Amino acid sequence: MAKISTQEIIDAIKEMKILEVKELVDKMKEEFGVDPSAVAVAAAPVQGAAEEEKTSATVVLKDAGATKIQVIKVIRDITGLGLMEAKKLADEGGNIKENAPMDEANDIKAKLEEAGATVELA
Repeated sequence: MAKISTQEIIDAIKEMKILEVKELVDKMKEEFGVDPSAVAVAAAPVQGAAEEEKTSATVVLKDAGATKIQVIKVIRDITGLGLMEAKKLADEGGNIKENAPMDEANDIKAKLEEAGATVELA
């Protein structure tokens, strides 16, 4: 079996939806007996400190607007969340996607704004 590079693994994870990443983490816990998210959280500040140019952003929902149902549908498509979780996020606002590449963050922002939401990139 050909060895897969770390970068190839990271690139594959970037393509996953949040629910798929959660399932991957759960399977890694089961297989290896460790929580990979604890390592990722500890390593994240080091990576962020090295970056000077903003290459990623967090998409933050400020207000769902008058067409909340459309916004909920877009949130579900983007995040893979269930209906209740997406509705709660639309009602309360908050982070839709954290540390998304700038292109992806701008695409998500455009989709949500097209549905009637108020969004900002942090």
